[in-house]
Amino acid sequence: MPRLIFHSSVLRALYVVAMGKAFLRYRNPRRRAAGRHQDAFYRRTWRQAAEAIGGEFTPLGPCMGEIRVGKARTRVVDNVSEIDDPVTLAVLHDKPLVHRILRAEGLPVPQHAQFTLSDMEPAVQFLQAAGGDCVVKPAGGTGGGRGITTGIRTPWQLARAAAAAAVYADDLLIEKQVRGDNYRLLYLDGRLLDAYVRRLPSVIGDGRHTVRQLVEADNDRRLATPAGISQVLLTIDMDMRRTLASQGLSLRSVPAEGQRVILKTVVNENSDADNRTVTHELHPSIVEAGERAVRALRARFAGIDMILRDHRQPLDADDAVILEVNGTPNLYYHYNKADGSFPVAEHLLRRLLLLEDAPISTEREEVPVHA
Repeated sequence: MPRLIFHSSVLRALYVVAMGKAFLRYRNPRRRAAGRHQDAFYRRTWRQAAEAIGGEFTPLGPCMGEIRVGKARTRVVDNVSEIDDPVTLAVLHDKPLVHRILRAEGLPVPQHAQFTLSDMEPAVQFLQAAGGDCVVKPAGGTGGGRGITTGIRTPWQLARAAAAAAVYADDLLIEKQVRGDNYRLLYLDGRLLDAYVRRLPSVIGDGRHTVRQLVEADNDRRLATPAGISQVLLTIDMDMRRTLASQGLSLRSVPAEGQRVILKTVVNENSDADNRTVTHELHPSIVEAGERAVRALRARFAGIDMILRDHRQPLDADDAVILEVNGTPNLYYHYNKADGSFPVAEHLLRRLLLLEDAPISTEREEVPVHA
């Protein structure tokens, strides 16, 4: 098969466009309003957790606070705590390194190749050999699904996705896309705390409005509900366009009444109603794989993202992978799920402040589902 060469001027132009779009999203006042909702969530969560363990929370800045219980104290910034050291976090933020460590432990990771915008050849060769959809993402230093594009099949799609990912990191990854459901497993000191399955972001058609209008209406609902429908707004990006195209749709399409339209394959922008607890349903082999992963990475507190066909069945390397291991996992959806809330921050503070070594409870609180 002939090699495909991307002219540097084309890649630079795509990168400039992607950088401009990212800047406009960052400056968008609606997104800033959503960010304030998220900041408020973390302040409220840490304050309530501190009070639940007999301590007090003192704000130190817009996103930072200190928790004290007697003479013990610790500080937090949004979802970032002091439980893991900087070296461990640096390892966890390096996705290719994490893949190598997990693969050495015999754990399943996606087939992948590392590349840069200035050297696309490894990605082109990988895409040609993959024989199916691929995912392009930053190789490190990001979270929340930023810079990730799924459903890549052609060199032109690869070039555009690489430019979008390069906004967030110089080193990039291309992975073979694995079919299945997306799961988040949260571990603390080697034990499973909470786990949930994450349904992809979607809207329901009404036979009158376009997909773009339905997305805008959904974002309006998210902004109007400070208590939480989602931690972020839906982003119209290449992943959304590729996901719609795979269903024969576009942003201009008018879905039929009652038709569920999957908006993105990157799951991070879904809503609380899309997530359901599966902690006590996981097959023991899946839980054990997560335990091996955090031990190998020496992480005390980590969120493991897995793709599984059936979480009740034994782990099978042919249809399951560990996508990522997050060293500063988002706490939002552990508190905002369709079937209840799990008090992660309380468990984390007890360990940080050395208040107990008791077994971790995985019971959840039942909370009302948002209408």
